[in-house]
Amino acid sequence: MGGSRNILVTGATGYIGGRLVPRLIEEGYSVRVFVRSRSRIASRPWAGQVKVSVGDVRDTRTLQEALQGTDTAYYLIHSMGSGPGFRELDIELARSFGHAAKEAGVRQIIYLGGLGEPDGELSAHLRSRQESGQALREGGVHVTEFRAAVIVGTGSVSFEIIRHLVERLPVMVCPKWIYSRIQPIAIDDLLDYLVAALSVPGNKDRVIEIGGRGVTTYRDLILRYAKARGLKRLLLSVPVLTPRLSSYWVHWMTPIHASIAAPLIEGLRNDVVVTDGLARTLFPHIVPKDYDSAIEEVTRALDEGRVETSWRDAVGSALESHELVQLDSRNGLIVERRRVHIAASATNVYGICTGIGGKRGWYFGNWAWRLRGMIDLMLGGVGLRRGRRHPDDLRVGDALDLWRVEALETDRFLRLRSEMKLPGNAWLQFDIREVQEGITILEQKAVFSPTGLAGLLYWYSLYPIHGWIFEGLIKAIAKRAERADAAQEAQIPEYQIGDD
Repeated sequence: MGGSRNILVTGATGYIGGRLVPRLIEEGYSVRVFVRSRSRIASRPWAGQVKVSVGDVRDTRTLQEALQGTDTAYYLIHSMGSGPGFRELDIELARSFGHAAKEAGVRQIIYLGGLGEPDGELSAHLRSRQESGQALREGGVHVTEFRAAVIVGTGSVSFEIIRHLVERLPVMVCPKWIYSRIQPIAIDDLLDYLVAALSVPGNKDRVIEIGGRGVTTYRDLILRYAKARGLKRLLLSVPVLTPRLSSYWVHWMTPIHASIAAPLIEGLRNDVVVTDGLARTLFPHIVPKDYDSAIEEVTRALDEGRVETSWRDAVGSALESHELVQLDSRNGLIVERRRVHIAASATNVYGICTGIGGKRGWYFGNWAWRLRGMIDLMLGGVGLRRGRRHPDDLRVGDALDLWRVEALETDRFLRLRSEMKLPGNAWLQFDIREVQEGITILEQKAVFSPTGLAGLLYWYSLYPIHGWIFEGLIKAIAKRAERADAAQEAQIPEYQIGDD
């Protein structure tokens, strides 16, 4: 490890930053994150292992406070979703950050920009990424600028556009940009480069182009992802399809808003490939994956329901929302999230959650659960006949009616994986957090990873029924937990509490 031990990460709630921070912690660095709201990282598993500075890059005072004592700062900020003037705003923020870093005595800034021939006709997005790197250098601090193309990983906005279109459209009408040359990079390889820049000599004041092993086209990216997912897709190329029309199509068919899709799609007309071997010279120990290997990791993550970070993490904060129901699509997963405040201890809430199923039933709409079990049996599935091993105790790997216990942590969470016959994979998760003595927040997540169009039709056709079932379930859990808490205070024996 080199001399840079005190690290500041901007953009820590975003897709890259949210994955970089735990990597830095694992490497033994002292990490500070610069966020607009402390609540934005409250639910991250690493939240208690970092120092937190709250502020805004446009606020010189809070920025200076965050940079004090910092050896190296990661600049992972962009304004692409802010509207037509994002290019000017990106440059302004980068310039301000570079000067503030110089005043604070920062020795190195590590920045992630975009590939593309600097002397070519770059899109506004790609041009702004490269100009932001130059603006950072104006402050006089040593800058290490990495340039990358599409990042292959669940939650990467560029890759999510490709993934959603492949999953949802058997036939795609594509503009001529599908033949543009591209050198995608796996998210893990990208993080390896970002971390290695702290300790590998010779990378300061360098522009380092990074990519995966092999150059391909967007057409090939689409077809190879479809093949990995077991989907047959037909691509029809048309001579004229403007970036604006394409962005509206992406807006309608994926979770990515047109304001974000438009600058990205405009950039697809540019070839984005590595043009020199500097990355191999400076970082010979990093051997990037090829696209197929990166896709294999993506599909494995989708099948396992692993949700780390997403492009959506940098916008808004679901944690602080008080809406009962939220439905979004992230990292290839459809997530229906419900939240309720319960006047009970986390222990009692956890006990009710882990006591679900078997002879005790599902607390709400048991007839619907029994009907679903019968349908599953007719389809060749497991149905409800397995019950559960013990009426109260659960262990990882236990069968639980139509589900299997995938993960649990006492008084904190329970995750069940569906073993029903489905056009996709499904999970049911309960997250439990006692915010003050006797007051607990329960967040219930129904998660579905659809396989192709059949999976999407299944989810949305049954959504009204699922909504009714899961809303009733979380309310029933809350009611039982509060009753259990009241019974403890009144010292009523548990066997007298009764069931609904």
